[in-house]
Amino acid sequence: MKVALMVAEKPSLAASLANILSNGKCSVRKGSNGACSVHEWVGQFRGETVRFKMTSVCGHVMGLDFVGKYNSWDRVDPAELFTCPTEKKESTPKLRMPYFLAQEARGCNYLILWLDCDKEGENICFEVMAAVSESIHNVHSNRVTYRAKFSAITEKDIKYAMDNLIHPNENEAKSVDARQELDLRIGCAFTRFQTKFFQGKYADLDASLISYGPCQTPTLGFCVQRHDEIQTFKPETFWYVQVSVGENPEVKLEWHRVRVFEKEIACIYLNKVKEHKEAIVEAVTSKEQVRGRPQALNTVELMRAASAGLGIGPHTAMQIAEMLYTRGYISYPRTETTQYPTNFDLNGVVRLLQPSSEFGEEAKAIARDMAHPRKGHDAGDHPPITPMKLASRHELDGDGWRVYDYICRHFLGTISRDLKYRTHTTKFRIGGELFTASTSMLVDPGFTKVMTWQAFGKNELVHQFAVNDKVKISDVRLVESQTGPPDYLTESELITLMEKHGIGTDASIPVHINNICQRNYVAIGGGRTLTPTNLGIVLVHGYQKIDPELVLPTMRSAVEQQLNLIAHGSADFRLVLKHAVEIFRLKFLYFVQNISNMDILFESTFSSLSSSGKALSRCGKCRRYMKYIQSKPARLHCPTCDETYTLPVKGSIRVYRELKCPLDDFELVAWTNGAMGKAYPLCPYCYNHPPFRDMAKNSGCNNCPHPTCAHSLSLLGVSSCMECERGVLVLDSTMTPKTWRLVCNGLCDVIINCFADAMKVTVEADSCEECGAQLVTSVYKQEKSPFKDEVTEKKGCIFCFAEFMPLVEKHKAVEMRRNHAGGRGRGRGFRGRGGKGGRGRNKAPKDKMTQLANYFV
Repeated sequence: MKVALMVAEKPSLAASLANILSNGKCSVRKGSNGACSVHEWVGQFRGETVRFKMTSVCGHVMGLDFVGKYNSWDRVDPAELFTCPTEKKESTPKLRMPYFLAQEARGCNYLILWLDCDKEGENICFEVMAAVSESIHNVHSNRVTYRAKFSAITEKDIKYAMDNLIHPNENEAKSVDARQELDLRIGCAFTRFQTKFFQGKYADLDASLISYGPCQTPTLGFCVQRHDEIQTFKPETFWYVQVSVGENPEVKLEWHRVRVFEKEIACIYLNKVKEHKEAIVEAVTSKEQVRGRPQALNTVELMRAASAGLGIGPHTAMQIAEMLYTRGYISYPRTETTQYPTNFDLNGVVRLLQPSSEFGEEAKAIARDMAHPRKGHDAGDHPPITPMKLASRHELDGDGWRVYDYICRHFLGTISRDLKYRTHTTKFRIGGELFTASTSMLVDPGFTKVMTWQAFGKNELVHQFAVNDKVKISDVRLVESQTGPPDYLTESELITLMEKHGIGTDASIPVHINNICQRNYVAIGGGRTLTPTNLGIVLVHGYQKIDPELVLPTMRSAVEQQLNLIAHGSADFRLVLKHAVEIFRLKFLYFVQNISNMDILFESTFSSLSSSGKALSRCGKCRRYMKYIQSKPARLHCPTCDETYTLPVKGSIRVYRELKCPLDDFELVAWTNGAMGKAYPLCPYCYNHPPFRDMAKNSGCNNCPHPTCAHSLSLLGVSSCMECERGVLVLDSTMTPKTWRLVCNGLCDVIINCFADAMKVTVEADSCEECGAQLVTSVYKQEKSPFKDEVTEKKGCIFCFAEFMPLVEKHKAVEMRRNHAGGRGRGRGFRGRGGKGGRGRNKAPKDKMTQLANYFV
């Protein structure tokens, strides 16, 4: 029996597809990578019985990166990144996705790809094909590999796609490859140069990365442009004549001149009006107006509505929409189309929504009097976003329900009648000056019955006037006011500008907005407004001084047009890529030569390193005090040598007893992540310039193999860590004599508190015969000795020595941020025999020492 391998984009999507295609009769097993499941069943394919295997990837299988040494910020000139070689690497190495796919593809005859139906999905198709090329013979043949096109996770759509399989589009995949390479080369070159240049000079940038992006930076440019308009706005004073006529109630009239900017002229008009006691009705008109129902919903409109109406950012809104799609509630949420296909079953969707307790009555009313949807734009990608399955409030969480509710109501609004209202306008003449009074009256609420937030605010006219009526003037006054500046851009307005200028795609727009927020270029204010920070403002103004095209949307828009030509097969991938890279390479070189123009702006906005920070520890070169810069990224700066040394993130730094590194004479500092977190001493110079080949950069003394230094791994290492592969438990004495601990020097968060109240703890040269761990000696004052007969000194193995076991406690490190989501809690300690608490995570022991350690904890 032949075998067909099916691959979806996400595990949850694979489960839904398998359930539909197998009619709920598939078996499930866990994949070898632990993240993806494999669903199996027997069915028909191409007229023969086939065993199907449905699994998935987790987004992109491969990612583009530079080769080897070019990933080093210190050893490579950023200009080289425009021409250096690149390679595809696994996006998530721990998933071992290529190996997993190749393993599942062994013995398979067909490959059927169920990736998302956009350009990114097309690109992942070819990543999957490359991963299984050695397992499936002739995988690039149209008789072996097939592509499913679908827009909704419904039985009808999925089975239709299965019956109408096509083939992957290589041109669309190449356009994504081109975009990835452009963004990698341009973004990394500018980002590395900017970050190293400015972080080495200024202390209060408060940004660990000063990034540039071909889409991100023009997006920031829109926000700063609006900020500049606000700052340069000069208010002007104006005056207008305000007249009220009638009694009980009064009717305020609008002056046909609206306003004047000269007070003397305004007073002339005021005096002309004041000469009269009555206003004469010159004309009365009535006209029916229409507010059109909305067009079908696309991605950009969904993001705009979520931000402006629901208070949900575009990035979060798209995550919610993706969740609704994979669970089958809505159609594919990434589309540019605002027009339903001619064969779209509008009645079927309306019937689907009628049982709802939220908008079911509106759906029933619309079904009895359905209007034809407005004509929109057909982008040729996917149908508009529409509900595919009925949900209730208790099935979805708060924001999930709000987004789903909006999508359903928007769909019903597209097939409702237009809103109709009648406007009444009365013209009054007073001494040669014209005034009007306008009111509106609702005729038919139309689509606002279901889209209630757009409901019509009526203000019906109480007084009915006729031509030539004379109406008594009750009040005349001159009102002074001022013009006001525009507001800051909202996310909704920014999305509109990005769409208009071709910045990003419907899928990447929310990512770019999220990036400028996370990188401290803009801050989100009330009403989802975007206020640029000092860093964001200075960056944009700096680009404008050096090369305005770096921040204008025109460059990226032109690149996007070229990428679309690749996708349509109208342009050569290599030529487009070469041309675009060369343009930005020349711009980069010009930018580097003229960076001083931007630096002038930074000097006037931020503080230099030499004038910032507080004196902390001595430099090993000049023996003068270095300054500790606490704003991220944390650094030590020596004003005399003009050298800067980076420090660990997310913790605090203090001088470590004025001890010195024997290699370079720098004073040691102690880093800690809180009283219950990890801690270790480090030499600032060695941390940035490892003195030994096998010592990684950004390592503390607990990773240093120096054979004689009293703070090194060589003299303080006790045993290998029982929870991680490479870690070593090292004696931490940074908080002694109050606290003695063994801390893993790897990535895991194991901490073993030991020997409370001990005066001194030392790691001995000899090791335990039972488990191989280094022996430890603890020394106490006689009155605080925990040993029998008040013995003050004991030597033994911390894991095997019976008298040491009650004196130790293993737990997880706790970060300084106590409200860390899903934090490693303080109550998650694990004690030795005789203590409280549960057991830790057990792993297969690597050796006898680890086996004993696992038993102990």
